[in-house]
Amino acid sequence: MLAPGVFLGPGKGDLLEHIAETGSISAAGRRMGMSYKRAWMLVETLNGYFRAPLVFAATGGKAGGGATLTPLGRQVLAHYRAMTAAAEKACAKDIAALRRLRGR
Repeated sequence: MLAPGVFLGPGKGDLLEHIAETGSISAAGRRMGMSYKRAWMLVETLNGYFRAPLVFAATGGKAGGGATLTPLGRQVLAHYRAMTAAAEKACAKDIAALRRLRGR
């Protein structure tokens, strides 16, 4: 939670990563099993969270459109991935203990 009502979690992080990889909001959404409409809604939400857009989308046509992360989008994704890696490392012992307690 970055501020009240402003959440950046695994779904939004993965969507940004898939947009960077595919160059497409619709392809990123498909990779995640979500509709184009849902993916677009999340992109609009993400773009509204920060001082400038994280994703730039070009409309279709002869060139085919597409989407890219802006420089700010790449920074946000990098910081998010660094935070999740640090959290996983910090929690590794407890996660292992919970897995042992689960017994499966």
